[in-house]
Amino acid sequence: MLNQIDLSRIDLNLLVLFETVMEERHVGRSGQRLNLSPSAISHGLGRLRTLLGDPLFKTPKGVVPTDRAEELAAPIADILARVRSVVATAEPFDPARSQRRFTIGAPDGVSSVFLPPLLDLLAKSAPGIAISIRQLLPRQGEPSPDLAWRDALTALEARDMDIAIIPQAEFPVRFASLLLYEEDFVIAARQGHPLLTDPTLANYCAAQHLVVSHLGDTHGFVDNVLASHGCSRRVALTVPNFMFALAVLAETDFISALPRRFVEMHAARFGVVSVNPPLPLGRFAMNATAPKAAMRDEGVAWLVRLLQASMDTAIDKTRAHSGSRPAPGKAGT
Repeated sequence: MLNQIDLSRIDLNLLVLFETVMEERHVGRSGQRLNLSPSAISHGLGRLRTLLGDPLFKTPKGVVPTDRAEELAAPIADILARVRSVVATAEPFDPARSQRRFTIGAPDGVSSVFLPPLLDLLAKSAPGIAISIRQLLPRQGEPSPDLAWRDALTALEARDMDIAIIPQAEFPVRFASLLLYEEDFVIAARQGHPLLTDPTLANYCAAQHLVVSHLGDTHGFVDNVLASHGCSRRVALTVPNFMFALAVLAETDFISALPRRFVEMHAARFGVVSVNPPLPLGRFAMNATAPKAAMRDEGVAWLVRLLQASMDTAIDKTRAHSGSRPAPGKAGT
């Protein structure tokens, strides 16, 4: 615990140094980021060790944080985020005049849903704001949904992006989250596909399946659902993204389990339609998340609110256009 005398002697740059070394795990790269020599980095680490009463980093094989350094990482990140927020809000954030660029991370099937309505609202209320979309992928072979997206949380804490939108329900306490929408799945196929008129489980399993998989993995959550009912399917093709999937479905006899809202928004232009699956394929909460420390940034907090408003508007439009959802087994979008 730091006493009042210690606080009066603290150089804030030492905390920035700690944060950088934690992120880089390398003295040379830390020096490059901070425009400091390796000896200056080593000298700063020495002052930090004295100040905090711990070796902080072991360096026999690279830079490895001690347990105490790991404990301090989140509180120090929070302190620095507060300081940055105070500096950033010296002039209040005004979306109508701001020229900021925000980075949003999401799987491509999710960004294809939230981006069109978000861009509509930005054009009307914040034309100077720029958006970068970063594609997020779950960890390959990770069976737990709440662990599959931990790389996204790491990227958020490293400030590689401002907000992530992922199908995860529970988050560590240091993160804030907001439900944007819930997603389930439909079976998509070209107009006139035989399955559309008789979407039984047997016919579904017998069809040629297309799976969206960035790495070409043919096994997914649908296969787990089918296996629990003693069934299986043949995956005849994998493609790396959802828009490509719609283009292929439009010209072939493949079928694919795709996110309902994605299909509602984009399938019609490809001549692709859908039916409800012969058995439930699961429901996923799409949450926008950012570190609580980052949410103290007026701009980030504003963007999260705008995302919620854009999705509320898009959902209302979809409901008004399509009416009530079809009953299971009936033709949908």
